[in-house]
Amino acid sequence: MTDTPHLSTTTPHPARVYDYWLGGTNHYAADAEAAEKIARIWPKIKEGAQHNRAFMHRAVRYLTAEAGIRQFLDIGTGIPTEPDLHQVAQEIAPETRVVYVDNDPIVLACADALLTSSPEGRVSYLHADVTEPDAVLHSPEVTGTLDLSQPVALSMVALLHLISDASGAGELVRRFLAAVPSGSYLFLTHATHELNPDLMARVAEAYRPVSTEGQLHTKKEIARFFDGLEFAEPGLVVTHRWRPDPAQRLPELTDAEMSGYAAVARKP
Repeated sequence: MTDTPHLSTTTPHPARVYDYWLGGTNHYAADAEAAEKIARIWPKIKEGAQHNRAFMHRAVRYLTAEAGIRQFLDIGTGIPTEPDLHQVAQEIAPETRVVYVDNDPIVLACADALLTSSPEGRVSYLHADVTEPDAVLHSPEVTGTLDLSQPVALSMVALLHLISDASGAGELVRRFLAAVPSGSYLFLTHATHELNPDLMARVAEAYRPVSTEGQLHTKKEIARFFDGLEFAEPGLVVTHRWRPDPAQRLPELTDAEMSGYAAVARKP
């Protein structure tokens, strides 16, 4: 993997650490070292990352096949891992349009892998700061790919626990939701400390070299991101319990080992 301008290979980065846990190859020694340090504390973190990714696949299938969504805005994309969001959606509805948004240079370097759309649909990648919703929403990539007068599914998978309340995580969600019409959806996953407090306190400390900005929340606090929305069944639940699919053949985890919540909800 070649270096990219403005890309530090000696400081661990959340997207590359997550890529390591998923078994990807787009990371460096510093990322692997940080990921393994955390894995020694949280032995099931790699399995948890798999479940987190599997939730995204299930949510996208539900939104495409059952809710009729044909537009997705993936906020905080991370490093491409197949099958990615557009591949899952376009397998069901080839005309689906997707915009990926991230500000990590390594995601930019891998963007070509994101841009292979079905002939009927369209896929775009926007290199931007996800904490600046107006810049994202008014970008040519978004306005040229999505019709914001029609329902859009907003994906914030494994994003909001990297943004603290002080930095406006809740306001970020509200501003994106305000820009999409009735019938749109929000789906997300979020790490929590309430299911295994001692473990997650040690994980948070070990994660500081990767990111000092993040913040874990309780289920009640995570539910506030969905204020005014209507939950799809089964509501806000531990990530691996959201409409589990035996066909995914994932390793079994307890709620404490997963330590994260997930939900899909509709804007009325």
